[in-house]
Amino acid sequence: MSHAIQTADLDWQLVDGIDVPVSKQFGDVYFSKDNGLLETRHVFLNGNDLGTRLTDLKPFEYFCVGETGFGTGLNILALWQLWQQVRPDNRSHLHAISVEKFPLSKDDLIRALNAWPELKPLADQLISQYPLPIAGCHRLSFPEERFSLDLWLGDAHDVFPVIEKTVSVHAWFLDGFAPSCNPDMWEENVLNNIVRLSDYGTTFASFSVAGILKRGLRNHGISISRPRGFGHKREMLKAIWNPPEFAQPVTAIPEHHTQKKTSLNKELKCQARQIAVIGTGIAGLSIAWAFALRGHQVSLFDQTAPLSGGSGNPLALLNPKLSPIAQSAEHLMTQAWQHALNHYAQFKAFHAIQVQQLALKNPENLLALADEYPDGILEVPDQNQQSLTAKYPALSLLQAGAVSPHQLRDEILQHSNIRYIQAQISRIEPHSCPELFDGDSSLGQFDHIIVCTALNTPQLLEEHPELKPIRGQVSWLKNSDQPLNPNIAYSYGGYCIQFDEQHLLLGASFCLNRDDTEVLEEDHIHNLELIHSVFPEYAQSLADVSEWQGRASVRAQSKDYFPLLGKLKSDQEIYSLAGLGSKGFLFAPLCSEILAAQILGEACPASTNLVKKLDVKRFEKKIKTQKPYFKP
Repeated sequence: MSHAIQTADLDWQLVDGIDVPVSKQFGDVYFSKDNGLLETRHVFLNGNDLGTRLTDLKPFEYFCVGETGFGTGLNILALWQLWQQVRPDNRSHLHAISVEKFPLSKDDLIRALNAWPELKPLADQLISQYPLPIAGCHRLSFPEERFSLDLWLGDAHDVFPVIEKTVSVHAWFLDGFAPSCNPDMWEENVLNNIVRLSDYGTTFASFSVAGILKRGLRNHGISISRPRGFGHKREMLKAIWNPPEFAQPVTAIPEHHTQKKTSLNKELKCQARQIAVIGTGIAGLSIAWAFALRGHQVSLFDQTAPLSGGSGNPLALLNPKLSPIAQSAEHLMTQAWQHALNHYAQFKAFHAIQVQQLALKNPENLLALADEYPDGILEVPDQNQQSLTAKYPALSLLQAGAVSPHQLRDEILQHSNIRYIQAQISRIEPHSCPELFDGDSSLGQFDHIIVCTALNTPQLLEEHPELKPIRGQVSWLKNSDQPLNPNIAYSYGGYCIQFDEQHLLLGASFCLNRDDTEVLEEDHIHNLELIHSVFPEYAQSLADVSEWQGRASVRAQSKDYFPLLGKLKSDQEIYSLAGLGSKGFLFAPLCSEILAAQILGEACPASTNLVKKLDVKRFEKKIKTQKPYFKP
């Protein structure tokens, strides 16, 4: 996935009062001119027997549907509509994975979906989270609906090989433009990875009965039938991957098949999991939220109080250093930034802002990014129009954010599935259901334990990689006589932002291998010198540092600057989420979803390459990771 994403180039045909989009790239329509919604139901929903299979889901069971071409999203919306109609009230969850090389622009998507008024309530929700045209995985979550979608943008040949298999796809929509128009979609490389992501019991449906598709499926031992197609089409494809002992002639394929479980698709627990999370910084709060939204019971432990460590500053800035667009699909910070913006938007603690990133070194490299990214993401502001007069040119990140940590903490702790317990965790006993202890007192046994205690993580987990401390101090001071625009932050090695109507927040010192937390005047001076180096005029007007307030804390960083997540021992349900460094609020939401996918057996919203870079065991495996353009 190494290319910039191009949006679809469309023509439009008016058919019976409906705008039908036609791809100029492939010379084919996106949906049937007869009735695209009815065709979707006939071919993909009925062809995979989804009405029955979704109705029969057990409590907390997870069902995954894969799709080869997202297009207008019609198939996904029809699936979602069916889910609303048949889903059992038992915390089961429906997830979809879809791939698209040429996504429609948001305006074109809205125009195309206007053809289906009955889908509008769902289409509006989809459109509200529709991602930017940037390569990689975009997770769209609708927790109230118990429905989610991973939309991977990129060429199917690049995307399918790097989708991490944490769960088997149960049903496939083999959709896309006709093989005669887009033969690459149907070639062996794509089909081999579709099968890799599947398992015995997986079903497949397609409007196409082309020989290349039938031969490819049969070569993997998948049984095929060709029932009547939709409308004027004589045939469609319906297939199932039966284990060899149950293989049957094509003509005898059952209409509905109960999936046989394998080692990668174990029988799911049909009840809420009991989860223990140790540590209440942004890592602990984020992973607790991820499990609570899924209906699981979370016990959240801390020895002092929530946000007492490195995550407890007055404000957190979502300020990524974006990679060149060609590297975006595999760049942790770029992927995490998109996920974080979508995640925090559900909280009142979030405030959308812009960040002006000053180009202190090699300005041509930073400023060039504005031309690479889609419109509305980056721009080079006119220096004469900036509210602060700077010595350096700047790149404006138009889609950034600020988070109030303490307000976020309060919103998360209000969730009915989360309980907070103050306790000093002394040890973890690794039973089949691991047990926590405070001194000699047991705090209970849990299905899974997740350790999010930053620098203290190696003390609780043997063989955990060491983490290095980095002291950081933020400063705040009254500036009510000349406040800055609260919707713009400035980044310059340090950063400044209007914290409230009265105060300016400055950050942050960076002292490697120090773990002291006393507020120091020398660090206030450091923060003053940082802002003075870029905004000397404004800095001279600030109050004397003797009037400043501050907070010092310690961040935990891995030796390669990437977070650490996963389990250290395969036979123990004990996990780590640590080493998020100074980008904790940026990294935590995506890292939490990756870890939840590994623990619960759900689809993973990151590529195999990124997952390897985050693996807590990567140092013992000596996995070579490509040096990122920016860290990370």
